[in-house]
Amino acid sequence: MNKIVERASAPTPKFFKVLRTIGLVLATVGTAVLTAPVSLPVIVTTVGGYVAVAGGVISAVSQLTVEKNEQPD
Repeated sequence: MNKIVERASAPTPKFFKVLRTIGLVLATVGTAVLTAPVSLPVIVTTVGGYVAVAGGVISAVSQLTVEKNEQPD
């Protein structure tokens, strides 16, 4: 458990920062579609759910990615 906390607080590489931002946007859009106050077709809400989950997973994985600075033996 301690390693996960260390990874989450370690610096994230630039590519994964961009990917994390994209994931957060996807999660936000998916959530907005799911919570829309109007009635949407079933396919739209289904896709919105998948987009929200995918965005959350992308963001979580990107946040836990760190650079390995160790030299090989």
